[in-house]
Formats: sequence, structure tokens, C-alpha cells
Amino acid sequence: MKRVVLSFVLLVFSANVYAQNTGSTITLEDAMQLALDGNPTVKALEYEEKAAKRERQAAIGLFMPKINVRGAYTYLGKDIKIDLNNGKGAVSDMANQTISTIMQNPTLAGIIQPMLPDIQSGLNSLLGLDWAYTIQNRSFGFVGGDVTMPIFMGGKIITANKAAKLNESAVKEQGSQVRNALMSEVVERYFGYALALNAVDVRKQVVAGMEQHLRDIESLEKNGMVAQTERLYVEYKLNEARRDLQNAELQAETIGNALCNTLGTDAVSIPVSAMFVLDTVEPLTYYQDIAGDSNPLLEQIDIKRQLAKQNANLQRAEFFPEIVAMGGGTFYNYQVTNILPRWAVGVGFSFKIFDGLNREYKYSAARNTVRRVEQLKVKADKDISVLIESLYSKMLNYRNQISSIESSIAFAEEYLRAKNAAYVEGMATSTDLIDAELNLAKVRIERMQAAYNFDVSLAKLLEAAGISEEFIGYSRSANARHITYRNNN
Repeated sequence: MKRVVLSFVLLVFSANVYAQNTGSTITLEDAMQLALDGNPTVKALEYEEKAAKRERQAAIGLFMPKINVRGAYTYLGKDIKIDLNNGKGAVSDMANQTISTIMQNPTLAGIIQPMLPDIQSGLNSLLGLDWAYTIQNRSFGFVGGDVTMPIFMGGKIITANKAAKLNESAVKEQGSQVRNALMSEVVERYFGYALALNAVDVRKQVVAGMEQHLRDIESLEKNGMVAQTERLYVEYKLNEARRDLQNAELQAETIGNALCNTLGTDAVSIPVSAMFVLDTVEPLTYYQDIAGDSNPLLEQIDIKRQLAKQNANLQRAEFFPEIVAMGGGTFYNYQVTNILPRWAVGVGFSFKIFDGLNREYKYSAARNTVRRVEQLKVKADKDISVLIESLYSKMLNYRNQISSIESSIAFAEEYLRAKNAAYVEGMATSTDLIDAELNLAKVRIERMQAAYNFDVSLAKLLEAAGISEEFIGYSRSANARHITYRNNN
């Protein structure tokens, strides 16, 4: 029986054992990089950052002149003319009346009389002409261009550029927030899968040990060395262990699929990076101070506050006039009347006098929005500070649990040795021995669970502080103590 107990204890290994006997493996650092490279949300944010950058560059163009080239061809229903034929009679009467008046003056009559036939002939020739003049042919076209240059827009262009730059910063901070959250998710699912595989391995070893234990009990029962109740108890525990194994396998499969989803892969890889606990950590104020400068959520709220101020500036710009310089000309003309000029330059302005107090109310609303966002910033600062304090306390609590559990492990190992010796001497029952074996496995898993909770709390703490990328550094520090299934260090 001593051989059975020893074989059971030796069969319980850490996650590194099953990692050597299964498919591909992956470290925590590689898992994080894989998630950052392949996660669709991160990729979508990269495109959004590029779009925000282009929007900022587009806003710079508002300072530049607008140059357009235009062309047109037109065919009118008829030529545009001025018809003076109806005035011929009035001109003829006026000319005849003038000649008659002149002829009544003897002096002038003597001068005009010789020229009178020529004057009459010329007048008749003039009246015989068509007095309709074409100003514009019905068919005409042109190619030209115009330039518009803003001189003063009340600050709208400057505001638009500042808003575009702030929007670009907001998208970058949003990307940082998503990446930090993704790193925390990787830690949670990576170590969660490692913990689940550990549990499956332990359950398998428990079942194997129980089956061997049952065979030995059945042999002893046939020889009349143990009572039937001991065999029934072992069978009961074996069935219970088999159910626990099935539940552990289902849970490991679920967590493994979740890890694949986070990493953006189809195949499940075995985690090989060990969980760890830090013997010493920075004080609470260290993380709270860093969060004030690095937390992406707080940065986004601050950017929203600045955007609200720019919106207030934009509404205030409505109270100022708009002044632009403009000019234009034609490069090519086809049958366009010469009456029209071929180029023009000028300066124009627009100033709104009254619009039903629309500007006043919008400006007031924008200023109140600034105050509202400022209050939200104050609340967010306090919420992040409280969140960090809560995560920090949980992390320390889990570290203290590990110290307490390790004391329990030392007791459980000594208790198992004592029960094993007593069982060999016939001083303890198989029930006592099985309970001691299961208790040792239980407290070892509890230590792994506490280490998992510590690492997840640390990841979320670093996320709240805005420094999730430092998690790998913590895991490699000299201060980090790796936790595996069997170690007591």
C-alpha cells in the first residue's frame, strides 16, 4: 500500500509536464504580441488612427487658398440682341424738324442749302439700316478659374485645426485603452487556461491513483484484511473524482477556446510561462500618481474637455465677420461678348447682425458643456483612484493567501506522511489516507488559484494605471517568485 501512495503523489506534476506531452507551446510574452498583432479590434483602431491623422492633415488645408478651374458651353434659344428699329421714326422726325428749323434762319439756310441733298441721302441710308445689334451669340463657351483665400474667419479655421489634432490624440488614447484591456484579457485567459490544464492533470492523476487504490482494496478485501465499507468508500470517491475530471476538462476546453479568440488563432497552444507572485510591490500612491498621467480613459476625458472648449470657441467665432479675398479670370473664350471683363479681383465680407439669438444660446450651451466635462473629469479621477486602491488591496490579499496556503501545504504533506505510515502499520483506514491525499491536492490547487488571482489583479492594476506593457517586466523581475503546482519556494 505504501507503493500506491507514493505513486499517487509522484504522479501529480505541474503544468510543465503536460506541456511537454501535448502540442505547441506559447509564452505569455508571445501570447501578448500575438494578440496585439492579430486582434481585429486593435487592427480596426489602427485604421481609425490613420483616418484621424488624415483628418488633421485635411484641416491644415483650411488655411490654404482654394483654386478652381471651371468651364462651360452654352447654347441659348436665340441670340441676345438690342433692337432699336422702333426708334427710327422718332429719329427721322427729329432730323426733319431740326433741318426745318435751320432752314428758317436765313444765315444758316444759305450754308446748309448746298449740303441738304447729301444730308437727306445720308439720313435715308442710316434709316435704311437694321438697327438690331447682337450682344451675345446664342452659342458660346469659356474656360477659366477662380481663387478664394480666407483672410479672417473669426477663428474658425484655427479652432478646426486644434479640434482635429485633439481628435487624433483621442483616437490614440482609445487605442492605448483597448491595448491595455487586451493585455489584461490575455493574462486572465492565458493563466486561466494554465490553471485549468493543471486542474485537469491533477484530476487525471487523482482518478488514476483512485483506480489503483481500488484494485488494492479489492485484493485486500478478498483476503479479509479490510471491510467492505472501505471498498465502497473508495468506489464513491473514485466516481466523484471522475465527475470532477469531466467538469475540469469541459472548463479547460471553454477557457482554451476563449484564449484562442483573444489571440485570434484557431489552434490551442499550451501555456508555459509560470504564474508568479511579487514579494514586494510599490506603494499604492505610486500607481495612483502614474494613473493621473498615463491612464488612457482619463486622457480621453481631458481631451473631451479641450474639445468642448474648442467648440465654445467655434460658437464664439459666429459673432465675428468673415473676410475673404477672391479673384478669377478666363483662359479661353468662344464667342463670349467683349462687353464682359476677362478677369476680376476683390475682397468680400459677411457679418451676421441678428439670427434670433441662435448664436447666443449655442455659445452658452457650449460653455455649459465645458463645465459638465470638467466635473466628469473630477469624478473620473476619483473613480480611477478608488479602482486602483481596490485592485491593490485584492492583490496584496491574494499574496497573503499564498503565504497562508503554503503553511497549509506543509501541514498537509506532513499529515499525508503520517497517515501513510499509520496505514502501513494498520493504524489508519483507507478513508483517512484518501482524505489526506485529496486534501494535499486541494490546497496545492488553491495556491495556484491564489497565484492566478494575484496575477489577474496585477494586470488589471497596471491597466488602470495605464502601464499594462510593464506586466512582462514584473514577471521577469528578481522580486517575482514563480508558483507551480508542487513548489513550496
